[in-house]
This record gives sequence, C-alpha cells and structure tokens, in this order.
Amino acid sequence: MKSSGRLTLYILIAMCTGAIVGYIVYINGSKDFITSFSNNIKLLTTIFLRLVQMIIAPLVFSTLVVGIAKLGDLKTVGRVGGKALLWFVSASLASLLLGMVLVNFFKPGVGLDLSHADANSVKDLAGKTQTFTLQNFVEHVFPTSLIDAMATNQILQIVVFSVFFGIATAAMGDYAKPLIKALDVVSHIILKMVGYVMKFAPFGVFGAIAAVIAVNGLGIFVFYAKYYLFFVTGILLLWVLLITVGFLILNKRLPSLLKHIVQPLIVAFTTTSSEAVFPKLTEELERFGCKDKIVAFVLPLGYSFNLDGSMMYMTFASIAIAQAYGIHLDTPTQLTMLLVLMLTSKGIAGVPRASLVVVLATCSMFKIPPEGVALILPIDHFCDMFRTATNVLGNALATSVVSKWEGELDNEVDILKS
Repeated sequence: MKSSGRLTLYILIAMCTGAIVGYIVYINGSKDFITSFSNNIKLLTTIFLRLVQMIIAPLVFSTLVVGIAKLGDLKTVGRVGGKALLWFVSASLASLLLGMVLVNFFKPGVGLDLSHADANSVKDLAGKTQTFTLQNFVEHVFPTSLIDAMATNQILQIVVFSVFFGIATAAMGDYAKPLIKALDVVSHIILKMVGYVMKFAPFGVFGAIAAVIAVNGLGIFVFYAKYYLFFVTGILLLWVLLITVGFLILNKRLPSLLKHIVQPLIVAFTTTSSEAVFPKLTEELERFGCKDKIVAFVLPLGYSFNLDGSMMYMTFASIAIAQAYGIHLDTPTQLTMLLVLMLTSKGIAGVPRASLVVVLATCSMFKIPPEGVALILPIDHFCDMFRTATNVLGNALATSVVSKWEGELDNEVDILKS
C-alpha cells in the first residue's frame, strides 16, 4: 500500500477510535474529568494545527510569487485571475442561493427551542463582529506589514503583498531569475515538510474527535436532528452541483481529482480547518496535473474568495434564526442579506467558527436577535466539518477548472515522494 493510502487509513482509524474513546469518557467520566480530558486531548490537535500553520505563510508567499513570475506579464496574470474570479463569484452565488432556497423550503428554525438560547454563550463571538465594517474589511484585506500578516497567518493580506511582489519580480526580467529560482526551491522544501507534518495528522484527528464527543456525547446529533439533517441535505446537493459542473468541464479526469483529494477532505472534515490542508492540497493538485504556477496563484485566492460550504451555511443559519424568532424576511431583504454575506465572508478560511462570527454580524445588521446564534452553537462543530470539507472541494475544483481553461492541465505526475 502506498504511503498516502496508509496515512488515509490511519486517519480513518483515528477518527473512529477518537469517537469511541470520547464516548466512553462521556458516559463514565465525572464532569471535572471530562473537562480535563477534553482540554488535554485537544492538545494533540493544537500541535498538529500549529505545525501546519507554521508553514502556511512562507508557502503562500513563495508559491504565489513564483507562480505569478512564471505566468509572465500582467496580461496573463489578469486573464488567469479573471477566470478564477468568474468561478469564485458563480460558485459563491450558487451556494448562497441554495442555502436561501433550502432554508425557506424546510423551515428548520420553526422547530428550534428558544429556551436553549443563552446570550452569555455568544459574548466571545459578539466581540469580533466589529471587524465586519467596511473600514475594517478594507484594513483586513490590505496589509500594513508583511511580517505582521505572516505572523498572524492573514492569508488574504499575504496574497495582496505577494501579487504585487510577483508582478514586480516578473517585470524585472532576467535580473530577478535568481530570486525566482531561490523561492521555487523554498516552496519545494516546504512541500517536503508537508509530508513530515502530515504524519502527525492521525493524532490531530483523534484529539479533535475525542474531545468533542467527550463533552457533547452522541446525543447532540439527535437533539438537533431536524436542523442538522436539512443542513447536511443542503451540503449534499451543493456537492452534487459542484461535482456535476466539474464533470462537465473536467470530463473523465474528475474521478482522478476526487481520488487525489480524499486525504485533504478527511483532514479538513475532522479538524474543521481549511488551513490544515492547504499544503497537502497544493501537493495533490500538482500530482493531479495542475501546473504549479496555476495552483500557486488560484488556490490562495480561493481560500479567501471561494468558500462554498461556508456561504451556504451562512444564509441557512441566518434565516433559520430569524424563523426561530418568528421574524419574516421578504425576498428582497433576503437577497440583500445574500449580497452582504458575499462581502463579509471574505478571508475567513482556516478560522474555526468564523462562519458564526459572520452570521452574528449579519443578524445584528438585519435586526435579528444575535442571541439566536446560541441556538446553533452546540452543533456548530459538526456543521463546520461539512462546510470546511466543502470549501476544500470547491477550491480543488476551481484550481483544476482554471488549469483546464488555460490548457495547463497535464496527466498525473508523481512528485515530492515522502
């Protein structure tokens, strides 16, 4: 069995084992022991995520600069960027509209019990909603310091700097070739590190699952069955939509793409962090046949502008909360909410529960009691699993489709063996 196949098997075993261990602790442990167990076992996940986070910034910078420099002139960069944004905007609007249609059809909020809403449980989230003003949105996009952006893993800010740096590097011609070659070497070294870091993925997955099940038990799925079932139905429909469009463009290559991204999808699903799989996804897309210059340019942009699962969830959750409070939102208001979410959702990839922050801000903007977010807090982790995996699928499809449109999609290659 190939090493990648073994790792996927180990991750699945860790996921099942974590659920079993967590449930044993849940039914047998005291409240203090469960809290202690959860906090300690989550350290495994923390270690894994930190190992991944330490290579995100240099990987995005080096690959994006090299990718733009290899693309050549500004005209080529604009053409590729335009095709990427065409996919991003189309996929985002489709996801938002799907969430809006489903929540109006199923009406999950009508069955929610408002007695479970606790204003105290959303205080931490409420403190973050101030970042979603127009001024702070602009400040979030444009960096004052590359060092600060890298230190805080602000992917969108790193992308902005890297785009300028890459275009300037390309404009320098032969003079900048030594730097391009050096950064290319750096990116491959970091991708080599990915293989080492991913060996710790099963431990991170085990810690994440065991901690959540130990605290909440399996009954949480039953308690919110209606809301959860309708959301998962929406995710499945979104997957069908994305995969269908992907098949129309990629044709017979689509099954191969899905096979390549199985491991990143599982890790994203269990850790609820798109950031955790960025390096591995980069490697697998290059193995699939996407040119490194396309991957380096499109994938980081997708992490900020192409969050299909999160988009669908935001409209679904916001309108469901309004339903729970008996607040009627007419179609024009819901469409306005959709456009607001298109803007306020940018740059949240890789941040656990960031979707809830956006939902909370949206509720406040449309006079929906923000305390309603507390209704969905208990199951948000489980919903986040599906929306994060969907974000990864969407970005893998976007990168592959743009590669196909550019005529830069090769046959599978075997690179960077660990």
